Amino acid sequence: MASEQKKYWSDLGEAVKSLSQGLKLTFNHILSSRKTLKPLSIADKDYFRETEGIATIQYPHQIIPIPDNGRYRLHNEIDDCIVCDKCAKICPVNCITIEPIKAVEEIGKTSDGTSKRIYAAKFDIDMGKCCFCGLCTTVCPTECLTMTKVFDFSVTDIREHNFAFAEMTETQISEKKKILEEHQKSKIVAQAPSTNPLEVKKGDEGATTSTPAVKQPGAPKPVFKPKMKPPGAPPSA
Repeated sequence: MASEQKKYWSDLGEAVKSLSQGLKLTFNHILSSRKTLKPLSIADKDYFRETEGIATIQYPHQIIPIPDNGRYRLHNEIDDCIVCDKCAKICPVNCITIEPIKAVEEIGKTSDGTSKRIYAAKFDIDMGKCCFCGLCTTVCPTECLTMTKVFDFSVTDIREHNFAFAEMTETQISEKKKILEEHQKSKIVAQAPSTNPLEVKKGDEGATTSTPAVKQPGAPKPVFKPKMKPPGAPPSA
Protein backbone atom coordinates (compact mmCIF):
# COMPACT_ATOMS: atom_id res chain seq x y z
CA MET A 1 0.00 0.00 0.00
CA ALA A 2 2.81 2.39 0.86
CA SER A 3 4.62 1.56 -2.41
CA GLU A 4 1.49 2.33 -4.42
CA GLN A 5 1.10 5.68 -2.72
CA LYS A 6 4.75 6.49 -3.35
CA LYS A 7 4.40 5.63 -7.04
CA TYR A 8 1.27 7.78 -7.28
CA TRP A 9 3.01 10.86 -5.88
CA SER A 10 6.09 10.30 -8.06
CA ASP A 11 3.94 10.07 -11.21
CA LEU A 12 2.09 13.20 -10.21
CA GLY A 13 5.40 15.01 -9.69
CA GLU A 14 6.61 13.96 -13.15
CA ALA A 15 3.37 15.19 -14.70
CA VAL A 16 3.64 18.59 -12.98
CA LYS A 17 7.31 18.87 -13.97
CA SER A 18 6.58 18.00 -17.61
CA LEU A 19 3.64 20.41 -17.72
CA SER A 20 5.68 23.25 -16.25
CA GLN A 21 8.47 22.71 -18.79
CA GLY A 22 5.96 22.79 -21.65
CA LEU A 23 4.29 25.93 -20.31
CA LYS A 24 7.69 27.57 -19.87
CA LEU A 25 8.60 26.83 -23.50
CA THR A 26 5.22 28.13 -24.69
CA PHE A 27 5.55 31.29 -22.61
CA ASN A 28 9.03 31.96 -24.04
CA HIS A 29 7.63 31.61 -27.58
CA ILE A 30 4.83 34.02 -26.72
CA LEU A 31 7.34 36.60 -25.54
CA SER A 32 9.53 36.18 -28.63
CA SER A 33 6.55 36.27 -31.04
CA ARG A 34 5.52 39.79 -30.31
CA LYS A 35 7.03 40.83 -33.66
CA THR A 36 6.52 39.49 -37.17
CA LEU A 37 9.38 38.05 -39.15
CA LYS A 38 10.39 40.05 -42.19
CA PRO A 39 9.52 38.08 -45.36
CA LEU A 40 12.86 37.13 -46.89
CA SER A 41 13.75 35.24 -50.03
CA ILE A 42 15.42 31.89 -49.55
CA ALA A 43 18.43 33.32 -51.39
CA ASP A 44 18.83 36.03 -48.74
CA LYS A 45 21.89 35.63 -46.51
CA ASP A 46 19.80 36.28 -43.35
CA TYR A 47 17.09 33.76 -44.26
CA PHE A 48 18.24 31.14 -41.70
CA ARG A 49 19.28 33.66 -39.05
CA GLU A 50 15.77 34.81 -38.37
CA THR A 51 14.60 32.16 -35.90
CA GLU A 52 12.28 34.14 -33.63
CA GLY A 53 9.04 35.88 -34.47
CA ILE A 54 5.73 35.21 -36.17
CA ALA A 55 6.35 33.29 -39.38
CA THR A 56 2.78 33.50 -40.66
CA ILE A 57 2.26 36.18 -43.30
CA GLN A 58 -0.99 37.89 -44.26
CA TYR A 59 -1.34 36.50 -47.80
CA PRO A 60 -2.23 37.95 -50.31
CA HIS A 61 -1.42 41.30 -48.70
CA GLN A 62 2.05 39.96 -47.88
CA ILE A 63 3.98 37.70 -50.25
CA ILE A 64 7.29 35.96 -49.74
CA PRO A 65 9.81 37.17 -52.37
CA ILE A 66 9.84 34.90 -55.42
CA PRO A 67 13.17 33.73 -56.90
CA ASP A 68 14.08 35.22 -60.27
CA ASN A 69 14.82 31.80 -61.76
CA GLY A 70 11.50 30.30 -60.71
CA ARG A 71 9.32 28.50 -63.24
CA TYR A 72 5.76 29.76 -63.06
CA ARG A 73 3.18 31.02 -65.56
CA LEU A 74 4.30 31.51 -69.17
CA HIS A 75 3.97 34.83 -70.97
CA ASN A 76 4.55 35.65 -74.64
CA GLU A 77 5.42 39.18 -75.75
CA ILE A 78 3.54 38.89 -79.04
CA ASP A 79 5.15 42.05 -80.52
CA ASP A 80 8.56 40.34 -80.38
CA CYS A 81 7.31 36.94 -81.56
CA ILE A 82 8.38 35.87 -85.07
CA VAL A 83 6.04 32.82 -85.00
CA CYS A 84 8.93 30.43 -85.68
CA ASP A 85 7.02 27.50 -84.08
CA LYS A 86 10.10 26.24 -82.19
CA CYS A 87 8.41 26.43 -78.79
CA ALA A 88 5.44 24.36 -79.97
CA LYS A 89 7.71 21.72 -81.49
CA ILE A 90 9.89 21.25 -78.41
CA CYS A 91 7.02 21.24 -75.88
CA PRO A 92 6.80 17.68 -74.46
CA VAL A 93 3.10 17.97 -73.53
CA ASN A 94 1.84 19.96 -76.56
CA CYS A 95 0.44 22.80 -74.49
CA ILE A 96 1.30 25.49 -77.10
CA THR A 97 -0.96 25.92 -80.14
CA ILE A 98 0.12 28.21 -82.99
CA GLU A 99 -1.60 29.12 -86.28
CA PRO A 100 0.80 31.07 -88.55
CA ILE A 101 -0.05 33.11 -91.65
CA LYS A 102 2.83 34.00 -93.95
CA ALA A 103 3.08 37.62 -95.03
CA VAL A 104 3.94 38.64 -98.58
CA GLU A 105 6.51 41.14 -97.27
CA GLU A 106 8.23 42.20 -94.07
CA ILE A 107 5.66 43.33 -91.51
CA GLY A 108 8.00 44.84 -88.94
CA LYS A 109 10.91 44.15 -86.60
CA THR A 110 11.26 42.89 -83.06
CA SER A 111 12.99 44.79 -80.27
CA ASP A 112 16.29 43.05 -81.12
CA GLY A 113 16.04 43.90 -84.83
CA THR A 114 14.80 40.54 -86.13
CA SER A 115 12.54 40.77 -89.18
CA LYS A 116 8.92 39.66 -88.82
CA ARG A 117 7.39 37.91 -91.84
CA ILE A 118 4.68 35.75 -90.27
CA TYR A 119 1.41 36.78 -88.62
CA ALA A 120 0.20 34.98 -85.49
CA ALA A 121 -3.45 34.19 -86.10
CA LYS A 122 -3.43 32.01 -82.99
CA PHE A 123 -0.98 31.65 -80.12
CA ASP A 124 -2.51 29.82 -77.14
CA ILE A 125 -0.79 28.31 -74.11
CA ASP A 126 -2.70 25.82 -71.98
CA MET A 127 -1.16 26.12 -68.51
CA GLY A 128 -3.37 23.26 -67.37
CA LYS A 129 -1.10 20.96 -69.43
CA CYS A 130 2.21 22.74 -68.81
CA CYS A 131 4.85 20.75 -66.91
CA PHE A 132 6.97 23.87 -66.23
CA CYS A 133 10.09 22.40 -67.84
CA GLY A 134 11.19 25.72 -69.38
CA LEU A 135 12.29 24.20 -72.70
CA CYS A 136 10.12 26.60 -74.72
CA THR A 137 11.82 29.62 -73.18
CA THR A 138 15.25 28.15 -73.95
CA VAL A 139 14.73 27.71 -77.71
CA CYS A 140 12.94 31.03 -78.30
CA PRO A 141 15.26 33.01 -80.64
CA THR A 142 13.91 36.45 -79.67
CA GLU A 143 13.40 35.62 -75.97
CA CYS A 144 9.79 36.78 -76.16
CA LEU A 145 8.55 33.67 -74.32
CA THR A 146 9.34 33.85 -70.61
CA MET A 147 8.21 32.40 -67.30
CA THR A 148 6.85 35.12 -65.03
CA LYS A 149 6.64 35.27 -61.24
CA VAL A 150 2.89 34.73 -61.29
CA PHE A 151 2.43 31.48 -59.35
CA ASP A 152 -1.11 31.83 -58.00
CA PHE A 153 -3.50 31.46 -60.95
CA SER A 154 -5.89 28.91 -59.53
CA VAL A 155 -9.35 28.78 -61.12
CA THR A 156 -12.55 26.81 -60.70
CA ASP A 157 -12.76 25.94 -64.43
CA ILE A 158 -9.69 24.31 -66.00
CA ARG A 159 -10.56 25.89 -69.36
CA GLU A 160 -9.56 29.24 -67.87
CA HIS A 161 -5.95 28.00 -67.82
CA ASN A 162 -5.83 28.46 -71.61
CA PHE A 163 -4.23 31.86 -72.26
CA ALA A 164 -4.47 33.49 -75.72
CA PHE A 165 -1.74 35.93 -76.80
CA ALA A 166 -2.65 36.54 -80.45
CA GLU A 167 -4.20 39.96 -81.09
CA MET A 168 -5.59 39.54 -84.62
CA THR A 169 -9.35 39.73 -85.18
CA GLU A 170 -11.30 37.32 -87.38
CA THR A 171 -11.60 40.01 -90.05
CA GLN A 172 -7.84 40.59 -90.08
CA ILE A 173 -7.15 36.85 -90.24
CA SER A 174 -9.43 36.33 -93.25
CA GLU A 175 -7.95 39.40 -94.96
CA LYS A 176 -4.34 38.23 -94.52
CA LYS A 177 -5.23 34.74 -95.72
CA LYS A 178 -6.86 36.19 -98.84
CA ILE A 179 -3.81 38.33 -99.61
CA LEU A 180 -1.52 35.32 -99.23
CA GLU A 181 -3.73 33.19 -101.46
CA GLU A 182 -3.77 35.82 -104.22
CA HIS A 183 0.01 36.23 -103.96
CA GLN A 184 0.56 32.49 -104.31
CA LYS A 185 -1.73 32.33 -107.33
CA SER A 186 0.12 35.15 -109.03
CA LYS A 187 3.45 33.38 -108.42
CA ILE A 188 2.12 30.15 -109.92
CA VAL A 189 0.90 32.01 -113.02
CA ALA A 190 4.24 33.82 -113.40
CA GLN A 191 6.25 30.60 -113.10
CA ALA A 192 4.06 28.49 -115.39
CA PRO A 193 5.60 27.75 -118.89
CA SER A 194 3.91 29.42 -121.84
CA THR A 195 1.80 27.19 -124.13
CA ASN A 196 1.25 29.86 -126.85
CA PRO A 197 3.53 29.16 -129.87
CA LEU A 198 3.24 32.77 -130.97
CA GLU A 199 4.69 34.09 -127.66
CA VAL A 200 8.27 35.26 -128.04
CA LYS A 201 10.67 35.11 -125.13
CA LYS A 202 12.16 38.38 -123.97
CA GLY A 203 15.77 38.89 -124.91
CA ASP A 204 15.69 36.82 -128.14
CA GLU A 205 17.41 38.80 -130.87
CA GLY A 206 15.50 39.27 -134.07
CA ALA A 207 12.32 38.00 -132.49
CA THR A 208 9.06 39.16 -133.96
CA THR A 209 5.52 38.88 -132.80
CA SER A 210 4.05 38.59 -136.31
CA THR A 211 2.27 35.46 -137.41
CA PRO A 212 4.68 33.01 -139.06
CA ALA A 213 4.29 32.58 -142.83
CA VAL A 214 2.14 29.70 -143.90
CA LYS A 215 3.89 27.37 -146.36
CA GLN A 216 2.21 27.53 -149.74
CA PRO A 217 1.49 24.22 -151.40
CA GLY A 218 3.75 23.50 -154.38
CA ALA A 219 2.60 22.97 -158.01
CA PRO A 220 1.00 19.59 -158.65
CA LYS A 221 3.25 16.98 -160.13
CA PRO A 222 2.33 15.82 -163.65
CA VAL A 223 0.80 12.45 -163.88
CA PHE A 224 2.87 10.09 -166.15
CA LYS A 225 1.03 9.08 -169.26
CA PRO A 226 2.61 6.60 -171.73
CA LYS A 227 2.88 7.89 -175.32
CA MET A 228 0.64 6.06 -177.74
CA LYS A 229 2.21 5.07 -181.14
CA PRO A 230 0.25 5.86 -184.28
CA PRO A 231 -0.98 2.83 -186.14
CA GLY A 232 1.41 1.42 -188.78
CA ALA A 233 4.49 3.03 -187.25
CA PRO A 234 7.63 0.85 -187.27
CA PRO A 235 8.73 -0.50 -183.94
CA SER A 236 11.42 1.47 -182.18
CA ALA A 237 14.93 0.08 -182.21
